[in-house]
Amino acid sequence: MLDLTSLWLSFKLASITTLILLIIGIPLAKWLAFSKHKTVPFIGSIVVLPLVLPPTVLGFYLLGIMRNDSWLGSLFIQLTDTQLIFSFTGLVIASVVYSLPFVVQPMIATFNGIGKDTINTARSIGASKSTIFWKIILPLSKKGIVSASILGFVHTLGEFGVVLMVGGNIPNQTRVVSIEIFNHVENLELQQANQLSLILLVLSFAVIFWMNTNNKNNLIVT
Repeated sequence: MLDLTSLWLSFKLASITTLILLIIGIPLAKWLAFSKHKTVPFIGSIVVLPLVLPPTVLGFYLLGIMRNDSWLGSLFIQLTDTQLIFSFTGLVIASVVYSLPFVVQPMIATFNGIGKDTINTARSIGASKSTIFWKIILPLSKKGIVSASILGFVHTLGEFGVVLMVGGNIPNQTRVVSIEIFNHVENLELQQANQLSLILLVLSFAVIFWMNTNNKNNLIVT
Protein backbone atom coordinates (compact mmCIF):
# COMPACT_ATOMS: atom_id res chain seq x y z
CA MET A 1 0.00 0.00 0.00
CA LEU A 2 1.28 3.46 -0.91
CA ASP A 3 2.50 5.52 2.06
CA LEU A 4 1.21 9.07 1.71
CA THR A 5 3.10 10.46 4.72
CA SER A 6 5.67 12.19 2.52
CA LEU A 7 2.92 13.69 0.39
CA TRP A 8 1.19 15.10 3.48
CA LEU A 9 4.53 16.50 4.70
CA SER A 10 5.02 18.17 1.31
CA PHE A 11 1.55 19.73 1.45
CA LYS A 12 2.29 21.01 4.95
CA LEU A 13 5.61 22.47 3.82
CA ALA A 14 4.09 24.06 0.72
CA SER A 15 1.20 25.57 2.70
CA ILE A 16 3.41 27.16 5.36
CA THR A 17 5.91 28.35 2.74
CA THR A 18 3.16 29.92 0.62
CA LEU A 19 1.71 31.74 3.61
CA ILE A 20 5.12 33.19 4.49
CA LEU A 21 5.75 34.10 0.85
CA LEU A 22 2.49 36.04 0.75
CA ILE A 23 3.43 37.98 3.88
CA ILE A 24 6.89 38.75 2.50
CA GLY A 25 6.14 38.82 -1.21
CA ILE A 26 3.26 41.30 -1.44
CA PRO A 27 5.08 44.28 0.15
CA LEU A 28 8.36 43.31 -1.54
CA ALA A 29 6.74 43.05 -4.97
CA LYS A 30 4.93 46.34 -4.44
CA TRP A 31 8.19 48.06 -3.52
CA LEU A 32 10.04 46.57 -6.50
CA ALA A 33 7.21 47.54 -8.84
CA PHE A 34 6.68 51.14 -7.72
CA SER A 35 9.83 52.31 -5.98
CA LYS A 36 12.40 54.43 -7.78
CA HIS A 37 15.11 53.76 -5.19
CA LYS A 38 18.54 53.08 -6.63
CA THR A 39 18.75 49.71 -4.85
CA VAL A 40 15.76 48.27 -6.73
CA PRO A 41 17.89 46.57 -9.45
CA PHE A 42 20.18 45.06 -6.79
CA ILE A 43 17.36 43.75 -4.58
CA GLY A 44 15.47 42.56 -7.65
CA SER A 45 18.52 40.60 -8.79
CA ILE A 46 18.84 38.92 -5.39
CA VAL A 47 15.16 37.93 -5.51
CA VAL A 48 15.53 36.40 -8.98
CA LEU A 49 18.87 34.68 -8.23
CA PRO A 50 17.31 31.32 -7.17
CA LEU A 51 15.86 31.04 -10.69
CA VAL A 52 19.31 30.74 -12.26
CA LEU A 53 21.31 29.09 -9.47
CA PRO A 54 21.46 25.28 -9.49
CA PRO A 55 19.41 24.01 -6.51
CA THR A 56 22.45 22.20 -5.11
CA VAL A 57 24.45 25.44 -5.09
CA LEU A 58 21.68 27.35 -3.35
CA GLY A 59 21.22 24.44 -0.94
CA PHE A 60 24.93 24.37 -0.19
CA TYR A 61 25.02 28.04 0.80
CA LEU A 62 21.80 27.76 2.80
CA LEU A 63 23.33 24.79 4.58
CA GLY A 64 26.32 26.93 5.46
CA ILE A 65 24.13 29.75 6.76
CA MET A 66 22.04 27.41 8.90
CA ARG A 67 24.76 25.05 10.14
CA ASN A 68 25.04 24.59 13.90
CA ASP A 69 28.14 26.78 14.32
CA SER A 70 26.77 29.68 12.27
CA TRP A 71 25.17 32.69 13.97
CA LEU A 72 21.71 31.69 12.75
CA GLY A 73 22.12 28.02 13.55
CA SER A 74 23.58 28.64 17.01
CA LEU A 75 20.88 31.22 17.81
CA PHE A 76 18.18 28.76 16.79
CA ILE A 77 19.71 26.08 19.03
CA GLN A 78 19.81 28.50 21.97
CA LEU A 79 16.17 29.49 21.48
CA THR A 80 14.65 26.09 20.70
CA ASP A 81 17.23 23.53 21.87
CA THR A 82 17.02 21.93 18.42
CA GLN A 83 19.16 22.34 15.33
CA LEU A 84 18.03 24.19 12.24
CA ILE A 85 19.60 21.97 9.58
CA PHE A 86 17.93 18.63 8.89
CA SER A 87 14.71 19.92 10.45
CA PHE A 88 11.30 20.92 9.14
CA THR A 89 11.93 24.54 10.10
CA GLY A 90 15.08 24.49 8.01
CA LEU A 91 13.05 23.15 5.10
CA VAL A 92 10.61 26.04 5.45
CA ILE A 93 13.40 28.64 5.36
CA ALA A 94 15.04 26.98 2.35
CA SER A 95 11.72 26.70 0.52
CA VAL A 96 10.88 30.35 1.13
CA VAL A 97 14.21 31.43 -0.35
CA TYR A 98 13.97 29.08 -3.32
CA SER A 99 10.32 29.78 -4.18
CA LEU A 100 10.46 33.53 -3.56
CA PRO A 101 10.95 34.56 -7.23
CA PHE A 102 8.10 32.29 -8.35
CA VAL A 103 5.75 34.36 -6.19
CA VAL A 104 7.31 37.83 -6.36
CA GLN A 105 7.89 38.00 -10.12
CA PRO A 106 4.23 37.39 -11.09
CA MET A 107 3.14 39.89 -8.44
CA ILE A 108 5.48 42.53 -9.85
CA ALA A 109 3.99 41.97 -13.30
CA THR A 110 0.50 42.26 -11.82
CA PHE A 111 1.29 45.49 -9.98
CA ASN A 112 2.92 46.97 -13.08
CA GLY A 113 -0.24 46.14 -15.02
CA ILE A 114 -2.34 48.40 -12.83
CA GLY A 115 -0.86 51.48 -14.40
CA LYS A 116 0.64 54.49 -12.71
CA ASP A 117 -2.17 56.76 -13.99
CA THR A 118 -4.66 55.02 -11.72
CA ILE A 119 -2.41 55.48 -8.70
CA ASN A 120 -1.57 59.07 -9.60
CA THR A 121 -5.26 59.88 -9.94
CA ALA A 122 -5.92 58.47 -6.46
CA ARG A 123 -3.07 60.53 -5.07
CA SER A 124 -4.38 63.68 -6.74
CA ILE A 125 -7.68 63.41 -4.88
CA GLY A 126 -5.89 63.01 -1.56
CA ALA A 127 -5.85 59.23 -1.07
CA SER A 128 -3.19 58.08 1.40
CA LYS A 129 -0.61 55.40 0.64
CA SER A 130 -2.42 52.88 2.80
CA THR A 131 -5.76 53.65 1.13
CA ILE A 132 -4.23 53.28 -2.32
CA PHE A 133 -2.69 49.96 -1.34
CA TRP A 134 -5.74 48.42 0.37
CA LYS A 135 -8.49 49.94 -1.76
CA ILE A 136 -6.89 50.05 -5.21
CA ILE A 137 -3.71 47.97 -5.61
CA LEU A 138 -4.79 44.83 -3.73
CA PRO A 139 -8.32 44.54 -5.22
CA LEU A 140 -7.00 45.06 -8.76
CA SER A 141 -4.22 42.54 -8.14
CA LYS A 142 -6.34 39.81 -6.58
CA LYS A 143 -6.20 37.41 -9.53
CA GLY A 144 -2.46 37.83 -9.99
CA ILE A 145 -1.77 37.30 -6.29
CA VAL A 146 -3.87 34.14 -6.24
CA SER A 147 -2.03 32.81 -9.31
CA ALA A 148 1.36 33.65 -7.79
CA SER A 149 0.39 31.89 -4.56
CA ILE A 150 -0.68 28.73 -6.35
CA LEU A 151 2.46 28.76 -8.48
CA GLY A 152 4.61 29.08 -5.36
CA PHE A 153 2.69 26.27 -3.66
CA VAL A 154 3.13 23.84 -6.54
CA HIS A 155 6.78 24.77 -7.02
CA THR A 156 7.50 24.12 -3.35
CA LEU A 157 5.58 20.86 -3.54
CA GLY A 158 7.91 19.45 -6.17
CA GLU A 159 11.28 20.81 -5.00
CA PHE A 160 14.06 18.25 -4.61
CA GLY A 161 17.62 19.60 -4.62
CA VAL A 162 17.37 22.35 -2.03
CA VAL A 163 15.27 20.37 0.44
CA LEU A 164 17.59 17.38 0.16
CA MET A 165 20.65 19.52 0.87
CA VAL A 166 19.10 21.34 3.83
CA GLY A 167 16.69 18.75 5.24
CA GLY A 168 18.24 15.46 4.35
CA ASN A 169 16.12 12.32 4.18
CA ILE A 170 14.56 11.86 7.61
CA PRO A 171 11.25 9.94 7.66
CA ASN A 172 8.23 11.90 8.97
CA GLN A 173 10.38 15.03 9.38
CA THR A 174 12.11 16.06 6.17
CA ARG A 175 11.39 13.25 3.68
CA VAL A 176 9.07 15.12 1.32
CA VAL A 177 7.37 13.53 -1.66
CA SER A 178 10.10 14.35 -4.20
CA ILE A 179 12.69 12.61 -2.02
CA GLU A 180 10.32 9.70 -1.45
CA ILE A 181 9.99 9.27 -5.21
CA PHE A 182 13.77 9.25 -5.53
CA ASN A 183 14.01 6.61 -2.79
CA HIS A 184 11.46 4.40 -4.54
CA VAL A 185 13.34 4.65 -7.84
CA GLU A 186 16.66 3.92 -6.13
CA ASN A 187 15.12 0.81 -4.58
CA LEU A 188 13.53 -0.19 -7.93
CA GLU A 189 10.07 0.28 -6.45
CA LEU A 190 8.80 1.73 -9.68
CA GLN A 191 5.10 1.24 -9.06
CA GLN A 192 5.18 3.34 -5.89
CA ALA A 193 7.34 5.96 -7.60
CA ASN A 194 4.91 6.10 -10.50
CA GLN A 195 1.89 6.53 -8.22
CA LEU A 196 3.42 9.46 -6.34
CA SER A 197 4.74 11.00 -9.56
CA LEU A 198 1.32 10.72 -11.15
CA ILE A 199 -0.27 12.59 -8.25
CA LEU A 200 2.20 15.47 -8.70
CA LEU A 201 1.80 15.40 -12.49
CA VAL A 202 -1.99 15.64 -12.35
CA LEU A 203 -1.87 18.36 -9.70
CA SER A 204 0.73 20.42 -11.59
CA PHE A 205 -1.17 20.16 -14.88
CA ALA A 206 -4.43 21.13 -13.20
CA VAL A 207 -2.82 24.22 -11.69
CA ILE A 208 -1.20 25.31 -14.95
CA PHE A 209 -4.42 24.68 -16.87
CA TRP A 210 -6.41 26.72 -14.35
CA MET A 211 -3.92 29.58 -14.45
CA ASN A 212 -3.83 29.64 -18.26
CA THR A 213 -7.62 29.52 -18.40
CA ASN A 214 -8.06 32.38 -15.95
CA ASN A 215 -5.14 34.48 -17.18
CA LYS A 216 -5.56 34.35 -20.93
CA ASN A 217 -3.47 37.47 -21.42
CA ASN A 218 -0.55 36.03 -19.46
CA LEU A 219 -0.31 32.35 -20.38
CA ILE A 220 2.33 30.18 -18.77
CA VAL A 221 4.15 28.64 -21.72
CA THR A 222 7.61 27.95 -20.27
